[in-house]
Amino acid sequence: MRRYPNVMIRTRDGVHLATDIYVPAHGAGPFPVVLERTPYGKRKPSRSELSVGSDVPCSREALAHAFCAAGYIMVYQDCRGRHDSEGRFTKYVAEGPDGYDTIAWINDQPWCSGKIGTIGLSYAAHTQLAAACLSPPGLAGMILDSGGFSNAHRCGIRQGGAFELKQATWAWNYAQDGRTDDDDRVRDALAAEDVKLWFKRMPWSTGNSPLRWDPDYERYLLDQWQHGVFDEYWKKVGLYAAGYYHDIPDIPVVLMSSWYDVYVPSTFENYTGLRGRSHEPRVIMGPWTHGNRTKTVFGDVDFGPQATFDGNVADSWTVFRIACFDQWLKGEAPARDEQPVRLFLMGGGSGRQTPQGHLDHGGCWVEAPEWPLPAARTTEFYLHRSGALSTDRPTETDACLTYDFDPRAPVPTIGGALTSGRPVFEGGAHDQREDARFFGCTTPGLPLSSRQDVLMFETDPLTEAVAVVGPIVVELWVSSDAPDTDFTAKLIDVHPPSDDYPTGFAMNLSDGILRCRYRDSWETPSLMEPGVIVPIRVELFATANLFKAGHRIRLDISSSNFPKFDVNPNTGAPEGVGGAFNVARNTVHLSGTHSSKLVLPLVAPSALTPVL
Repeated sequence: MRRYPNVMIRTRDGVHLATDIYVPAHGAGPFPVVLERTPYGKRKPSRSELSVGSDVPCSREALAHAFCAAGYIMVYQDCRGRHDSEGRFTKYVAEGPDGYDTIAWINDQPWCSGKIGTIGLSYAAHTQLAAACLSPPGLAGMILDSGGFSNAHRCGIRQGGAFELKQATWAWNYAQDGRTDDDDRVRDALAAEDVKLWFKRMPWSTGNSPLRWDPDYERYLLDQWQHGVFDEYWKKVGLYAAGYYHDIPDIPVVLMSSWYDVYVPSTFENYTGLRGRSHEPRVIMGPWTHGNRTKTVFGDVDFGPQATFDGNVADSWTVFRIACFDQWLKGEAPARDEQPVRLFLMGGGSGRQTPQGHLDHGGCWVEAPEWPLPAARTTEFYLHRSGALSTDRPTETDACLTYDFDPRAPVPTIGGALTSGRPVFEGGAHDQREDARFFGCTTPGLPLSSRQDVLMFETDPLTEAVAVVGPIVVELWVSSDAPDTDFTAKLIDVHPPSDDYPTGFAMNLSDGILRCRYRDSWETPSLMEPGVIVPIRVELFATANLFKAGHRIRLDISSSNFPKFDVNPNTGAPEGVGGAFNVARNTVHLSGTHSSKLVLPLVAPSALTPVL
């Protein structure tokens, strides 16, 4: 293998992007090419290259060696303004043109066969889809691992109108790493900031944030935070593939994510948007947190020996990708026919505590011909004033539950679909009980449902097992005395009390949020009128979970989930600015006329096809 380091590829605006090229030592060529564009350092090991049993990821050079040995040229590139590349970094928005220019340059080289595939985790998945939206010549296949924005306004930067605060921790962390100016004073100043304390002083503003030492990073972060309306700002290449699906080449694509990853909606929206072509996309959804496919434990829950990618979906992640490109870039026949949708169905474990101290929730792989699953039947579970969750519609008149939402004391985030939150928060499955490990918990040991601003609804213990597989929606009738407020929803699998868990284990599956000013339109927000009852729709992430007999299905309703999302001040002021906070008196209506409900896609376990 021969390496050509820091080849500077010129983009259309004259910026040069640092690129390492690895070429097979043997063979006449030309060769198919595999490209990864990353902001994390083209020579730094990627955590996506971990294998089972190892805590040390495969190096870039070692991975290039494996691909070169299989007959590929491997190309790694630093994104604009990161590490060895020129230019100024503005998150996401340069990746479409820069990716196009890079792929076009590779395609023009005599050593390229004219077939180019792309790989990469997270941001390196965003770079792939951004470039594909511009239909670069030679692009012949993509493996999008836990990323690729379908619509960043709805998932990835904002969600339900709220701002995802992983963007704040990401900016603070990576403003310190990969700088192109080698300014140690700026790096040291950023590192000296206590970002956890800064999370107690939100919203941030220009010059009044832990990013004030790097105005470029501070500027783009505040722009994303304060730009709530869905308009041209969000319809750029790199943020809005949903507007460019018709421009993406008709090529094979693997879309991989996981139930505790932040890109569940993006993955399925991309699947739907790219369907109906000669190359049908494939979806793989594991039980993992963001890109962590070599473990079985996520949070405090063990999903069993089938949970890993290696040894279950394929022999290894490297073997899987090479096999994909052998088929796509070399024209080799696939090893076997694959169903287009492969999902990890969580659940089915003993419910006991493992020797390592984790809940044995278990799980297995299933496959299907399409998404949503044809076998799923939409079932409505109504919320009752008694706290019941049942298929019986309420008959009471004027039934409701009211609570006070104080934005200065928000409901703490305990796990979930999170990434990039260190050192403030982390994702995964946890008992929904306050714990000193989680930011904002003030009463460790008490369940979140004991808070007066959390409404809990749950079924009777199930008489038989049922699977929930698909997208999840909560339809509420609400009112408030505030001009704007938020409503949150969380789906929970309640394990019954046992010797190991005397009070049971309320395991979070999925959650969602809606900022009420966007209840009717993402483009034209409107404030609420005090006391007026309105319908809202809270979209939770899709999931796949087997609720065993004896378990309960639970739904928690509240108005905050911090620090996952920014907190609504309830004032109706422009988003992400100001220091005023009001307590909102929020009401969820539960009558026969205004019937709030949870809508679940239920599947009989016998209707699911296991992967053998």
